[in-house]
Amino acid sequence: MPRAGDHHADRRREIIRANLSAVRERVAAAALRAGRSPYDVRIVVVTKDVEVESVRAALELGVLDVGENRVKEGVAKRAALSTDFPAVRWHMIGHLQTNKARKAALEFDLVHSVDGPRVAEALSRAVEEGGRVGPLGVLLQVNVSGEGTKFGVGPGEAEALLREVNRHPGIEVRGLMTIAPLAADAEETRPVFRRLALLARQMRELGLEGVSMDILSMGMSQDYEVAISEGSNLVRIGTAVFGPRGG
Repeated sequence: MPRAGDHHADRRREIIRANLSAVRERVAAAALRAGRSPYDVRIVVVTKDVEVESVRAALELGVLDVGENRVKEGVAKRAALSTDFPAVRWHMIGHLQTNKARKAALEFDLVHSVDGPRVAEALSRAVEEGGRVGPLGVLLQVNVSGEGTKFGVGPGEAEALLREVNRHPGIEVRGLMTIAPLAADAEETRPVFRRLALLARQMRELGLEGVSMDILSMGMSQDYEVAISEGSNLVRIGTAVFGPRGG
C-alpha cells in the first residue's frame, strides 16, 4: 500500500513538472518574440530553501543549471546530487562574503555576484591555492536601479571594477548580473534590463583580454520575459518552479 509520504512526493513532482514546463514554454515564446532562438536562453533554477528531493525532481526533468543564494546550502546540495547528475552546472547567485570565497570558488561553476575588488581577490586566491581545474567564471553585479537594499556597483563604477577584477589570475569575467526592483507591472523593469545590456556592449567594446562578456544574467520569476526581450541569456527562476520558498 502506498504511504502518505509517497503520495505527497509524487504530487510535488507533478507540480514541479507542470511549473517547469510552463516556464520553459514562456521562455521560448519570449525569445521567439525577440527574434532569438529559445536555445539562447538558459534557465537557472533557483533552489534557495528547497529540499533536496524537490531539487532532484527538477534535475530528473532535465534541469542543467541550479542557482543557490547561500554557499553552505549549495555545497550540501551539490554533494547530495552531483554523483547522479554530474552534468549540472552550479551557480552562486547570492551575495558572497570574502570568508566564503574559498568554498564558492571550488564548488560552483559560475559566481554571479562579484560586487567589489575584495571578493574578486579572495576568489582568485582560492582558485590559485585550491587546485581548481580551469578558471572560475564570474559575473559583475551591477546595481542598475540604485536601490540601497541591493548589492552591486553602480553603472558608472562597473568599468573600473571590470579592469580591477580582470587583473586577478584564475577568474574570468563572463558578463554582468543585475536584480531589478519588484514592480506590479513587469514592464517597469525594462529600463533596468536595457541599461545593463547597453553596459555589457560597452564593456565588450573595450576588448580586454580574457573578458568574454557573453552572459547577461537578468530576470527572475516576476520579470524574466521582459529581461529576455532586452537580451538576457540567463534567467534565474525559483518561485515559478517551486512556489514561494519552495512551498
